[in-house]
Amino acid sequence: MNIEVIRKKLIQQYPFFSNLPQSIFEELEHNALLIHLRKGETVFWEGDQCRNFALLLSGVVRVFKIGESGHEITLYRFRQGGGCILTASSILNNSTFPAVARVDRPAEALIIPASLIREWIGKYEEWRNFICGLLASRLSDVITTVEEIAFKRMDIRIARYIINALEENKSYLKATHQQIADELGTAREVVSRILKDYEMEGLIKLKRGEIELKDLKKIRKITEM
Repeated sequence: MNIEVIRKKLIQQYPFFSNLPQSIFEELEHNALLIHLRKGETVFWEGDQCRNFALLLSGVVRVFKIGESGHEITLYRFRQGGGCILTASSILNNSTFPAVARVDRPAEALIIPASLIREWIGKYEEWRNFICGLLASRLSDVITTVEEIAFKRMDIRIARYIINALEENKSYLKATHQQIADELGTAREVVSRILKDYEMEGLIKLKRGEIELKDLKKIRKITEM
């Protein structure tokens, strides 16, 4: 591992590292591991012991729960510049991981031993602020998810999913009905029925593994209900 290359990447993605002493990079050189993760690779299963913390230099990881019925519900995603607060919480509380973490987009990650994470939180204010910032951000994400599940109709949630998942400067998104169901924690049949209703209303056009947006204005109006 070329520590100077890693140092530059870390400061680019996690600017607070520029305020930390050189000794922290020496610790990383001797204790951390740079890995590459494939799309679909599971980082943690529910109940796993968290022995390391990952700083993402690229890619996206999805954290979700699986219910007794097999349905999935996304808690949050984290990407470069962020981190997994459930991993940090598990390390600090010496508890097991309470969800599943899986790679959404191929990732490059710097894996840091849990013992270093505990030590840094005690020694460096910048690191404590980073962890506290993660907690605030992810707690907000989870509260929003709970509110949507408890109070929002599924047709509104699907409309919001379509808008949020649209590829930049494009009028379509690539997603199967099952993928949307897993994301929103519902059954594929429910998603298919609502999408078919949207298609009949002229809001979207359904293709295999793809949804083409036909009327963005009306879809946005649904999300405001």
